[in-house]
Amino acid sequence: MNLPTIITLFRIALIPLVILVFYLPFPGNHLIAAAIFSLACITDWLDGYLARKWNQISKFGAFLDPVADKLMVVVALVMIVGNPHLLYIAVPAAIIIGRELVISALREWMAEIGKRASVSVSYIGKVKTTFQMLAIIGLLACDPSHPGILMFAGYVLLYIAALLTLWTMIVYLKAAWPNFDFNK
Repeated sequence: MNLPTIITLFRIALIPLVILVFYLPFPGNHLIAAAIFSLACITDWLDGYLARKWNQISKFGAFLDPVADKLMVVVALVMIVGNPHLLYIAVPAAIIIGRELVISALREWMAEIGKRASVSVSYIGKVKTTFQMLAIIGLLACDPSHPGILMFAGYVLLYIAALLTLWTMIVYLKAAWPNFDFNK
C-alpha cells in the first residue's frame, strides 16, 4: 500500500460524504457537496502525479483509479439527474454513464487479449474528464430551485462533455475494431 493508492481510497471514501452533504437540508449544502467533489477531483490528479513522480505505479492502483473516477462521476450524475429541476441533463448523463460502461468493458476485453494499450487513456479523454468534472462541480454547487449562471454553465459544460464522450468512445472503438472477431 503506497500513498497514491491511499489517496485513491480516500477519493472513494469521499463519495458517501458528498451524497450525505448534498441531501442534508441545511443552507449551503450544495456548495459544500461541490467543494468535497472538487477535493475528490484534485485527488484524482494528485494520486496519478505522485505515482508517476515517485515510481509507485502499481497494478492495484492502476485498477482502482479508474474505478474511483467512474464511481464519483456516476454517483454525482445520478444525484443531479434525480432532481426534477435538472431534467435537461438526463440525456448527457445517460451518454456519459453508458460510455463509461462500454469503455470499461472494452478495456477489460482488450486487456484479456493482450491489447490494453490500444485503448489507453488519450489526451482528448483527459479533456473530456476536465469538462465533465467542471460541469458536475457547477451543477452540484447550485440550488436547482434557484437556477443561475453557474447552473447554465454546468449544463453547457455537461453537453460539451457528452459530445467529447461520444467522440472518445468512437476513437476507442475504432482502435479496438481490428481485434473484433465476429465469427466466433
